[in-house]
Amino acid sequence: MKRRSFLASGLKSAAAILPTASLADLAFSQAPLEPPREVHVVGAGIDRLGEHHSRGFSTMLFKALPTETNGGLFVIEHQNLVHGGPPFHYHLYQEEYFYVLEGEVTFQVGGVRKTLGPGESVVGPRGVPHAFSGSDSHPGRMLIAFAPAGKMEPFLRVSMGPNPPAWTADFFREHDMVLIGPSPLVS
Repeated sequence: MKRRSFLASGLKSAAAILPTASLADLAFSQAPLEPPREVHVVGAGIDRLGEHHSRGFSTMLFKALPTETNGGLFVIEHQNLVHGGPPFHYHLYQEEYFYVLEGEVTFQVGGVRKTLGPGESVVGPRGVPHAFSGSDSHPGRMLIAFAPAGKMEPFLRVSMGPNPPAWTADFFREHDMVLIGPSPLVS
């Protein structure tokens, strides 16, 4: 009987502290999104801001920027993706979605390794180590979406700028990622 009265008084106290909104309202509430001021069409082979980004294994075009999606999404396109790619890593706060448009791209997601072709896709869930590499025999082109955007745009801008920093554990941690080690796909 004491346990029941304890639980009942705890629930009454919680009800007094919590707002009167329903649990569903609390769980699904979000700040209202500001509608876009203008629509931006980004043409084929064009970067959203007309910039050029490269990391050596591909040319990257920024297609949808976090500033346009209230931080909810960041989309890039890799062109001329050849053998090479990022180290084995995972994201703390975002999913990474890969969609192959042309060529072949090999992915390692967790313990699974697959080579994908045009029209195929795979997700690198948050917390799961992943890496990718293009093929020298069939250079690839693919879209990558990060949701939410997190710190991926600053990470790519800094790592592709002049005198880029080394891809160290500290650099990855600054951008909410964990560096596991070298890519298992690149030798």
